[in-house]
Amino acid sequence: MTAFDFYQDLMGQVPELVQPLVVALAGAVPFIEGEGGATIGILGGINPVVAGIAAAVGNFLAVAVIVLLTSGARQAVVTRTRARATATVGGGSGASLNESQVTDGTAVSANDGSAKAKRRAKFERAFERYGVPGVSLLGPLLLPTHFTASLLTASGVRKSLVLVWQAAAIILWTTLFTVISTGLVGVVG
Repeated sequence: MTAFDFYQDLMGQVPELVQPLVVALAGAVPFIEGEGGATIGILGGINPVVAGIAAAVGNFLAVAVIVLLTSGARQAVVTRTRARATATVGGGSGASLNESQVTDGTAVSANDGSAKAKRRAKFERAFERYGVPGVSLLGPLLLPTHFTASLLTASGVRKSLVLVWQAAAIILWTTLFTVISTGLVGVVG
């Protein structure tokens, strides 16, 4: 049974009032996200507008939590690395490194041949080419918004900028899939 099937079955077992919560939970799951959550809701008989909103909200809340956690972890690593570098470089004399020196020292090398390094290099090329808006809006074609948001935040992009563009992407893609799913249900049903 796939995650999609699980949520579809769950939709039929819960009262109508709880069904939007099931859709929101489905929207919070990577690879299902707002698009799949809305589709599950529509196929389960929920009003398409309610399904789309519930799925988008669930997806965005999950992404927001990930952005906040990633940002906190990044800040802790940068602070700890700066403290160590200051102690090592200046012998505790107050010398400091700038953030690019700190993050460059902790980045994964794209030349080590690992799959993680290759994905990271691919992300960095896309980020350089399209920026935060492009990666956020086009990212769902390749990766779940959860992963894209985490990578952007870990790269040092401001939380607020990541959240704004991820919200735009979630709304765009969830709306698109809500309209498509509604049309297909109307044609088939």
